[in-house]
Parts: sequence; C-alpha cells; structure tokens
Amino acid sequence: IARWICKERSCTLGQLVGYQVSLENISSKETRLLYMTTGVLLQKAVCAKSLDEFTHIFIDEVHERTEEMDFLLLVIRKLLRSNSQSVKVILMSASINCKEFADYFALPDCNGLNPTCILKVEGKPYAIKEYYLDDLKHIVHFKLPSQRIEEPVILRQMYEVAVSLIESFDELEMKSDRKKKTLNVTSEHGSVLVFLPGLSEISYMHSCLSNKFNKRWQVYPLHSTLSLEEQSSVFLTTAPGYRKVILSTNIAESSVTVPDVKYVIDFCLTRTLVCDEETNYQSLRLCWAPKTNCNQRKGRAGRVSQGYCYRLVHKDFWTDFIPEKSVPGILCCPLGPTVLKIKQLDMGRPKDLLATALSPPSASGIERAIRQLKELGALTTCAETDEDPHDGELTFLGRVLVHLPVDLHLGKLIVLGHVFGCLEECLIIAAALSLRNFFALPFKQRVNEYRSKLFFAGSSKSDCIAIVNAFKAWQTCKQKGELRHPKEELEWGRSNCINVGRIRAVAELFQKLKMRVGAFNMCINAQPSAMDQECEYRQLFILQVVIAGAFYPNYFTFGECVEKIAERDLADKDPKTTVMLKKIPPYGYLYHKQLQSLFKQCGQVKSIAYEGSKAFVEFARNPLEGFKILPAVYLSLKMSQLKIPLELNVHCPDHIERQLRDERAASVKSLR
Repeated sequence: IARWICKERSCTLGQLVGYQVSLENISSKETRLLYMTTGVLLQKAVCAKSLDEFTHIFIDEVHERTEEMDFLLLVIRKLLRSNSQSVKVILMSASINCKEFADYFALPDCNGLNPTCILKVEGKPYAIKEYYLDDLKHIVHFKLPSQRIEEPVILRQMYEVAVSLIESFDELEMKSDRKKKTLNVTSEHGSVLVFLPGLSEISYMHSCLSNKFNKRWQVYPLHSTLSLEEQSSVFLTTAPGYRKVILSTNIAESSVTVPDVKYVIDFCLTRTLVCDEETNYQSLRLCWAPKTNCNQRKGRAGRVSQGYCYRLVHKDFWTDFIPEKSVPGILCCPLGPTVLKIKQLDMGRPKDLLATALSPPSASGIERAIRQLKELGALTTCAETDEDPHDGELTFLGRVLVHLPVDLHLGKLIVLGHVFGCLEECLIIAAALSLRNFFALPFKQRVNEYRSKLFFAGSSKSDCIAIVNAFKAWQTCKQKGELRHPKEELEWGRSNCINVGRIRAVAELFQKLKMRVGAFNMCINAQPSAMDQECEYRQLFILQVVIAGAFYPNYFTFGECVEKIAERDLADKDPKTTVMLKKIPPYGYLYHKQLQSLFKQCGQVKSIAYEGSKAFVEFARNPLEGFKILPAVYLSLKMSQLKIPLELNVHCPDHIERQLRDERAASVKSLR
C-alpha cells in the first residue's frame, strides 16, 4: 500500500510515506504516513507506554478479533484514558459490530460516558447473487449429502458438486453472450475463486479439476506456504478462451484481492487455531467458518461486474447452525505472550487488566498462562510464601522473551543455546521457525522438497537440524563467493529445493535476534575451523538436548507396538525398507515395470512382491545407511500423505486371460 501511494503521489518511499514490518523499517523523520502491522504497533505502544508518537491511528480489519488485535485495542483504550488523550483512533472494517466497539471506546467525562462517533462510508459495488446447495439441483444428478454441525468435513461428493458448478459457468455465460450479441458486446470468462480450508483440500480439488482434460481452465492454488511467485500468478491475465480458477484458503478473504473474480464457491469451512484447556497446547482444527468470514468471501466477487456466490451448504443449515462470528482469539489462544507484555507495561496484575478487554478471558485461562510462564522460567515462583496463581515477577528469561519477536518456546531455545554454547544454531532455528518454511517448491513438487529436507537432516531426521544445515550450507556458499550473481543463487536454491527469498528473510531475522540478545550480553562464541567426528557428534547431541528442553513437554517417542503392527501388515517384511500398496489390479506382476518407474524417484527398488490386491515394494539398502529407516521409505510415505495419485495403465482382465490361454496353448504346442 505504501509503495502504491508513493507511486500515485510521485514521492520517494520512506520520506512522506513509509512502512514498518518486523524485518523492515522504511521511514524517516519526515514520514507523516506510516503503515505497519498490528504487532509492530503493539510493540511500540508497550515499549513507549504512550501513543503520543502519533496524531491519528487507523486500525483496519478490527472484526478479525485475533488475540493480538484485542490486546492492542485494550492497550490503546487504556492509554487514551491516561496519558494519550489527544490521539485520534479510527477503527475500520467492512463487517464490524459498530455498537460493540463504540461502547467499548466510549470515554468518561463529567456527564458519564462520551459516546464514540460512528461513520458509515457507503460504497456501490456490483450486485452479488447468493445461492445454496438447495438451488443447485439442476446441475447435481445425485442425492446431496446431509451436513452436521459437529462434523465439519468435505465429502467426496461435494468436490464433484464444485466441479459440476464450474462446468456450468460456461453454459451460463453462453446464454448471457447470446443476449448480448444484439448489442455487439463480447464478454470474457469470469474468474472463479474457490475457498477451501487447507492445502490438502486444495491438492485434492486441483486433481479433480485436472482430470477434466477437455476443459479450458487455468487452475492456480493460493496458500500462505506457496512461494511468492506462485501466489503472484493468480493476478496474471488469463489466455483467451480460458477461465481462471483459484483454489484458496482464507488468505483471499482480505489479504489478497483478485479484481476479475466473478464467481465465488465457498465450502464454508476454515481451520482455526484452538488451545486445549488442560495442556495449553495449540492446534489447527477444522470448523465451520462464521458468517462474518463467509460474507467477506462473498465480497471478493462483484468488483468489476455482477457477481455470484455459491455456498455449498443447505440454506437451513446456514441459517440455523453456521455461527454469526468467530470466537475472539483472546478466548481460545494461550495468553502467555500477552501476560508478558502486561508485566512489561507495569499497569497492574494481568488478571485485572485483562478484565477490561473487549472479550475478557476466563480467570482459569489467565491462571494457566501464569503457570506456563512459571514452568518456562519467565516468571518467578515463591516457595517460601503462598503462591499467587494470578501473578508473578519477570525473571531475566522473562525480560529476554519480551524483547524477542518469536514464540516463547523459541525464546527459551535461544537462552538455552547461549547457556550450552550453541547460540548460533538456536538463533537460526528460532528465525526459521518464526517465518515461512524456506524449503519450498512449486505446487505438486512437494516430494522433492521433502527429499531436500531429508538430505540436510542427515541421520537426525529432524526438521530443526535440517534448517541449521541448510542455512549454514547457503551461508558458506555466500562466504566463498559462489553465489555472487542472483542467477547463481536462484540456481542453487532450485537444485536444493530452497526458496532463496525466504532464506534471505531468515538471515535478516537471524541478525536482528543476534543484535537483540547481544543487548543482554549473549554473544556467539567463535567455533574451531575444523572439528573431528566425535566433536561434531557431541555438538549435535547437545543441540538436540537443548531443543528437547526448549520445547518441553512436546515430545514424540517411537512405540514398539506400532512396529509390530507394521511388520504384521507387511507380511513379516522389514518396515524399514518396505512399503505396501493396496488395490493393485489382478495379475499384479504385469505392472512390475510401471511400479518400478513410479517409485524410482524415491530410491532404488530391490524387489516387488505381490499378494492378492497388495504389492510390497522393497528398496535396496546402501551399506553406509546402517539399519535405520531408509529415506526411500520416508519419501514413499510422504507421497501417500500428500495424496499423490499413483496411476497405472490397467489391462482389461478379459484380455489378460485370453493372452494367458494363448500362451498356455502355445507352450503346450511347443512341448508336443
């Protein structure tokens, strides 16, 4: 946005208009309009304990109600009532509950509360027609499945409905064109935006559309884990006669706007970060998207012409069961980082301050956060007096964590790395895990990406170790001057399945973290130029212990019973070298060469055994690999996890039996 404004006003970026994100600050003393993320504004307010740096603060998309957003609103409200009364705050959203926010920000005066002003900015978008599953009976020739609020899932039939719907758009537009021909008007194929909850659903939908070879579709996935180049491809002009189909997560709700979208297909599902009340552990859970989010999705159509929104749920289900709005993040996310910022603000007990939030969290949630911070070592515990379950004082570790723009466990990893002499490696891991995965390849090449990760992980099979080794390999090549030219660096990235732009971002954050911990006298020690194998093994072991200590209690252990089940399923074959395929057509041995070819990308196939409709693919073991699970097995399982279809040219059973009879007859004849 800042770049666009500078271009429109013909001014230099960083002077009158600038921006600040976690890794960049493009601004100066002359800057009067500064764009920044919610996190940056929150950090500024917490550190300064004042808003006097600004005259006006515009906060957009306040309806999203993330934990960070709610805490920012709490801090701003607190400061507006104390030392920053002259600052003007403007809250913006296309789907905001105006009264709720207006009441929250009403300021006290001598007559009680001074109500907040509400301004409505009227827009004139094109009309958008809404349709539900009940309206699609003319294109669906099978019984539509029922939906249940407690089972948010996309059934196979629903993917078929979406594909049939996209096919019907051609006919819809042909009818429209016939009407327009009298006016000498020709129309282009409108783009389709399909909202799906995650990457696995996008992959499956992509394969469903790819099976329609006769259709003139250009299909683009849109997901936060994809490279910037892939994400940018959704803005490309479509080839004449083709229709653009974008398969997206909720990234396209507000973060990305594609102007030529005419049709929105919404499965009304999303993945939400939830926190387990007992363990304080976060996980992504599939759930029905609230109506506020679905209405945001609907608004993606109708930007340049009349739009159409197809919600793949029954109308009654939408009315009766789809929630009106999402649960505020402050009620369902761990409060640890928020509590630390409150302690830094020094505005009272966390429990008392959080009670003034727009949606106050429960006392038990605050207590869990305090307990977690004490277990982490960020807050003091007192064994001599009665423990206060709702408060504690910041420790040295706590003060460090407040100043680090990373997750609490990653902050502890850095401090433990300093204590045990592996600070550099821990800074690399913390920087990489705080940003998007730099092991990234174009869509449909995930197996190669995983192969690269396995290579850099070595015998450890650890993501963290793979990150360290890959980063150091890139760093070494840069220091040797092997990647001076951008083309050389891009080629290195392609050959190692690493996104160069992302690994550069990791390097920037690494330097930033290094500088911040330096303020606490935590410095990287000089490493010996050469280490023997025993020393390297010891260093690796120490790093693994530090990782285990930082991420407690999130451990995974191998179970013997799982290995026994695997051996039984594999007909007593070695599970460390063998994978099993199901649903092999009759006379499986006829597909031997095809199966060898399919698994060639994973490793050298030693043998393939057949048992009914099963095939057992055994990979050859390299003597240097010892007796651990072969990388080829990991790669094969990754193919299964990614739902990559294994396609065989299947022979007709009647034709096979006829061939076998002919061969037997010829054999008998030769014997005679």
